Amino acid sequence: MENRRDFIKKTTLAGLGISMPGVTFSASSYARIIGANERVRVGVIGFSDRFRQSLAPSFANHAKELNFEFVAVSDLWERRRNEAEAFLKEKGLASSGFVKCRNNDELLDRKDVDAVMISTADFQHALHCAAAVESGRDVYVEKPFAESLEDARKALKAVTNSKKIVQVGSQRRSAPNYHAANEYIKSGKFGDISMVEMTWNVNQPGRWRRPKLVSEIRQEDIDWKRFLMNRPNVAWDPRKYLEYRLFYPYSSGIPGQWMSHQIDTVHWFSGLDHPRSVVANGGVYVWKDGRVNPDTFTAVFDYGPDNDKAKGFQVLYSSRMHNDAGGVKEYYFSNGGMINLDTNKISPEGGLSAGSAKEMGMQANMLAEQSLANAVKMSTSANTGGDPMTSLHVRNWMECVRSRQEPNAPARVGFNHSVANIMATTALHTGKRVTWDSVKQDMVVS
Repeated sequence: MENRRDFIKKTTLAGLGISMPGVTFSASSYARIIGANERVRVGVIGFSDRFRQSLAPSFANHAKELNFEFVAVSDLWERRRNEAEAFLKEKGLASSGFVKCRNNDELLDRKDVDAVMISTADFQHALHCAAAVESGRDVYVEKPFAESLEDARKALKAVTNSKKIVQVGSQRRSAPNYHAANEYIKSGKFGDISMVEMTWNVNQPGRWRRPKLVSEIRQEDIDWKRFLMNRPNVAWDPRKYLEYRLFYPYSSGIPGQWMSHQIDTVHWFSGLDHPRSVVANGGVYVWKDGRVNPDTFTAVFDYGPDNDKAKGFQVLYSSRMHNDAGGVKEYYFSNGGMINLDTNKISPEGGLSAGSAKEMGMQANMLAEQSLANAVKMSTSANTGGDPMTSLHVRNWMECVRSRQEPNAPARVGFNHSVANIMATTALHTGKRVTWDSVKQDMVVS
């Protein structure tokens, strides 16, 4: 039976006097063009904790000014659909005719949806994004962009072909202090990056756990096969549905959730799209609750130009979920000092002194002590409450939906952080060194 999408394609082409038997047109060829003063109608794909606690409040900060509203939600669980409707209406963010859709097909078949915000399970982001842009919608999609290279490639190709506005949820890309750090490094004043150290430590036993919901949900409440998408067809498991971040291949856990933020800044600041190699180690050392993904993880990357192995730098990333000493840190080092993105200070700390440089017949490049402009802190709590960085990022997407300019974190940067994440996860699982073949655009496990 002909679905609504196919019917619209045919009737639109017929109205233009075009007959193309056997040729399929993408939905973007007939997508509605948003006028400067028209309301932008947004669909919610996945009424998640992240959406409720951070994306919706961030959207609310700008919706009235920029004339955006939510018109529909898609979620496999009826309970979530009902919660979404009640929540968004209470916040004054839902249209009067707000619609609840059982799945994404139903939502994307609607003609009253201009754009979508995707915050589904980690492994679903890429394919949900691809389907949305192919249907002619602009997209805000949470990170990680993808948890497999196959999905990452498919999503990037779909976005490139569609020319739709896609913002990946790497919110550092919209923070003024990170822009200031990038500009300082790009100016040459910092010197060559020689090392990057990153940590992301928390002690939140309930992080990614949903025991009450696990005890309440039933298999008949959701479409389990649709949830699994292209993952193996395994038996129903409410923990994998609600606590997916603990279980591979539905999530990589620490790399996809946290490292994706920090490794993205390495790509941004250095101008490099991918690591040359990575080794990794980790395990479940403390939280023996049936999880598969590590509660402790360390990865060591080599970055540098592919055509010059003599140039480059190392990135050390570590994370633990059972002791938060050290917190979240991002340190960029050169021979002249460091950039500390925790304190948002540039300093000569650790740099080569003028005296030492003279003894070696070298010129010192001691950095001047200074602060990065307009610092915006990254929230690391489980409930971010619409932190300022995410609010800026959502606003940037909303403005770009209207202006049709490229947003701060387009699909390509999501693809790049996914490559680094997937390489690190593969290194962890295999115990081997993983390199990137730029010619084949693929991993090599050795």
